[in-house]
Amino acid sequence: MIRTLGPAQLAIDIGLAVACVLLRVAIGIEGVALAVVVVAMGGALALRRVSPVLALGVAWLGAIVQLAAVLPPDLANLAILPVLYATARRGGAGLKWVGLGSAILGAVIATAYLTAIAYWSAIVGEVAAPAPSRVLLTATILLIASSATLVLSWTFGLLARAWAAARESRRREALAEQTVAVEQERNRIARDMHDVVAHSLAVVIAQADGARYARATDPEAVDSSLVTISSTAREALADVRLLLAQLRHDEAPGPQPVLADLDRLYGQLRASGLPVAIEETGTPAALPAGAQIAVYRIVQEALTNALRHGAGDGARVELTWQPDRVSGVISNRVARATAAAPAVPATTAPAAPALRAATVMAPAAAPAVPAATVPAGAAAAATVPASAAAATVTPAAPAVAAAPAVPAATAPAPAAPAVPAAPAPATAAPAAGAAPAPAAAPAGHGVDGMRERALLAGGTLGAAAHDERFVVEFTIPITSGGRP
Repeated sequence: MIRTLGPAQLAIDIGLAVACVLLRVAIGIEGVALAVVVVAMGGALALRRVSPVLALGVAWLGAIVQLAAVLPPDLANLAILPVLYATARRGGAGLKWVGLGSAILGAVIATAYLTAIAYWSAIVGEVAAPAPSRVLLTATILLIASSATLVLSWTFGLLARAWAAARESRRREALAEQTVAVEQERNRIARDMHDVVAHSLAVVIAQADGARYARATDPEAVDSSLVTISSTAREALADVRLLLAQLRHDEAPGPQPVLADLDRLYGQLRASGLPVAIEETGTPAALPAGAQIAVYRIVQEALTNALRHGAGDGARVELTWQPDRVSGVISNRVARATAAAPAVPATTAPAAPALRAATVMAPAAAPAVPAATVPAGAAAAATVPASAAAATVTPAAPAVAAAPAVPAATAPAPAAPAVPAAPAPATAAPAAGAAPAPAAAPAGHGVDGMRERALLAGGTLGAAAHDERFVVEFTIPITSGGRP
């Protein structure tokens, strides 16, 4: 009922009402009844924004006093117009229609009152009664004029209310769009951070574990692992700095990975002990920057998962270029979730590639797909359409020059049998002298991240089980473009 206004608004409303009352007093007021009417209309004018319902009641009170005193229309009656405007503009749902009813009822009463005043002499018998047609014409004109004045004021308030509602709706829509844009940017940065950190840490862990096991038998392999760890960590640091820089709007975005960086990615994974077989057919065509980033990140995530959770016998990447699309398949054999890993003492462990050591530590990392959901014969499938526009993209140089990766072939083959890749389940009893297997980490977001990247590129992604292999498939349509 009472609205809260600022000091400036209250000062304006009260000052305007006081000025109007003083102006009417300066013109001259005769009688107490007219003074009551002037004060009531001034009060209604002052209250119209603070409390439209109270202002309407005060205005009706002044009008009733005016009618009871048989006073003619006065300049103070103009205060009724902003009061009706306020009922439609600022009143609630009920008061809005009460204001319309007051305008219509006021127009009818004003018409009858003014018609009676115009023909008062004929009513009291002082003059001859006018023709009924003349009285009807006068009443019609007065009704139209009163209705137009009062109802039009209320209509202006209703229009102002609609305009204000439209402005508020646009403001909320803009705020919602801004919120969605911020959330999308946060999700994109989170995906990039996951891709950078998960891949780099997987390589670093694999190299560190491999160096630890190979320290006694192959010192050169230790040096190679340290070189790979150093270069991978530097690249990860540069990528993290780039992502943090993107949070600052006054800094331009740096280079993003493109298809040309895939060879460097393959080299890093091979140096970490994951044999990667590459097969590319067809004539490569230009892809938009967003599509290149999506392809790179999907391949990176799939190969990182193969390094962390695969059986350890390598991964295969197949890229097929066709006139209207590029398709890719990344596959690796998965370890059986029920296989138990026998303990291997650190002092007697043979000099094995970094991958074999990494598979012993894999249960401590958060898998992209929970082990319980990837039994023997499990696989995943993905389809990734890209944006329709295609443009030639110049591959960006990496932020930090990486030291040359050491191929896995430089590590000597172990004399003893390799450590099985599959970790022991939580319920399996460890072998004598072996440390208990680490507890499985909660499921990660690798597949979800690849799926979201595919959706952002305009496509879809799914998962399926097939022949003890985990398979990621993607397809990106190409509408135009030539050789990169």
